[in-house]
Amino acid sequence: MKSNSILLSTAVGTLLAFGSIAAQAADGDKEKCYGVAKAGENSCAANGHSCQGQSKVDNDPTEWKYVGKGECEKLGGSPTAGSKAS
Repeated sequence: MKSNSILLSTAVGTLLAFGSIAAQAADGDKEKCYGVAKAGENSCAANGHSCQGQSKVDNDPTEWKYVGKGECEKLGGSPTAGSKAS
């Protein structure tokens, strides 16, 4: 019985996390920006982990977070993974 409770809690938590990410993505005033997320502040899965808030280092070019449209390159990031604005 206990393992069922843990499984259910995990499933509900995952759905809530994905729901908040989907709500951010639906906002037309935001865009993905790679290389600007601080450790623990990424917006979604990348780099072998499956959730937001699991980045390990600051400004990893493979981690992303949502920023306001037009802000990514101003912050030193890139709209594509693995590269940074010069």
